[in-house]
Amino acid sequence: MEQDQIRKILERYNEGQCTPEETAVIEEWFDSIGDQYTSPKNEREIQADLAAVQRTLINHIQPATPVRRLMRSWYYVAAAVTVLVAAGAWFFQQKQRAANPSSPEQPLAGNIARTSRIVADGFVTVNTPKGNQEHLVLEDGSTIVLNASTRLRYPEHFTGSSRDIYLEEGEAWFDAAPKPENAFTVHAGNVSTTALGTTFNVRAYPHEQQITVALLTGKVKVATDAQAPVILQPSEQASFDRRSLQLVKTTFNAEETIGWQKGYLVFKDASYEQVRIAIENRYGVTVINQSDKKDWTYTGNFRQETLANVIETICLTESLSYTIGKDTVLLKNK
Repeated sequence: MEQDQIRKILERYNEGQCTPEETAVIEEWFDSIGDQYTSPKNEREIQADLAAVQRTLINHIQPATPVRRLMRSWYYVAAAVTVLVAAGAWFFQQKQRAANPSSPEQPLAGNIARTSRIVADGFVTVNTPKGNQEHLVLEDGSTIVLNASTRLRYPEHFTGSSRDIYLEEGEAWFDAAPKPENAFTVHAGNVSTTALGTTFNVRAYPHEQQITVALLTGKVKVATDAQAPVILQPSEQASFDRRSLQLVKTTFNAEETIGWQKGYLVFKDASYEQVRIAIENRYGVTVINQSDKKDWTYTGNFRQETLANVIETICLTESLSYTIGKDTVLLKNK
C-alpha cells in the first residue's frame, strides 16, 4: 500500500468516515507509536527496522492467507513502513535544525504534491495540495492567489459581458482587473461575489460551516439564493452560514484574513476545524484529534513559526499532548 493511500485513510479517519476495521487498525498503530520521536533513530537502526518489516511481510503474507487477514496484514506493514520512514526523516530534520536553529521549518519538499492544471471543455481547473500556494494571472490582467487545498475553475478565454470564476473549494485572494463593461464574478457554493475593480478574499472550505467574502479595496456585491444582495465596503466581510442560509455583514482584521499569503497563522476564537485546516494548509500535514476536546475557541498568532512550535503552543493552551510524525500530527489527552 502506498503512503498516499495511508494518508487518505487517515483523512477519512479524521472525518469519522473509516470502517470499524480501519479505525481499529489506525488506533492500534497510534498506540504503538507512543513517544518514539523523543529519541531519534540513526541510519543503521532505521535500516534494521526496515529489514524487520521486510521479514514480517514475507512471513505473514502468504498465498493461503484469507483475503480479510491479508488486507489487515498490509495495513500493519504499511503503517510500520510509514512510521520508520518518519523516524528517519525526523532524525535528519533534527540534524539540520541543530546546524541552523534560526531558520523557520518548512514542509519537506518531497512530501508536497505539485499544483495540477487540467484544461477541458474551454475551462482551466487548478488544484493546490496541502502545503502549497499558487499565483495566477488571467488573460484580462486579474491576479489570483490560491491558498492550499483549493480548487479553482475559470475559462481559458473570457467572452461576452461577464468574467465568471468558480471557487469550487478552498480559499483565494482576487485582484480583479477593472473592466466596467465586463463584471468579474466569483462563484463559491451558493455565494456569488461581483466586482468591477477591487481586491477581496473568498474562503469556502467544505468542512467549514461558513463561506466568507472579505473586501480589502473597492466595492463588491455579495449575493445568495436565499436573500437580498449585500454591498461591501473596504474592511467589511459577508459570512454565509451553510445551515441557516443567512448572510451576515461584519468587519474584519486584514492580517487575520489574508495573513496566509505570508505564511502567518492568525486565530481569533477559532474552532478546532479552523485551526486544523490552517495548520494542514501551512505545513502539508494531516492533523488528527484523538482527544475529547473538540469544541475550541482558540486565539493565537504565529509568524513563520516551526510546526513543532505551533503545535506545542496550541497544546499547552488546550492542555493536550501530541506526537509529530513525518506528515501526521496526533493530538491526545494529557
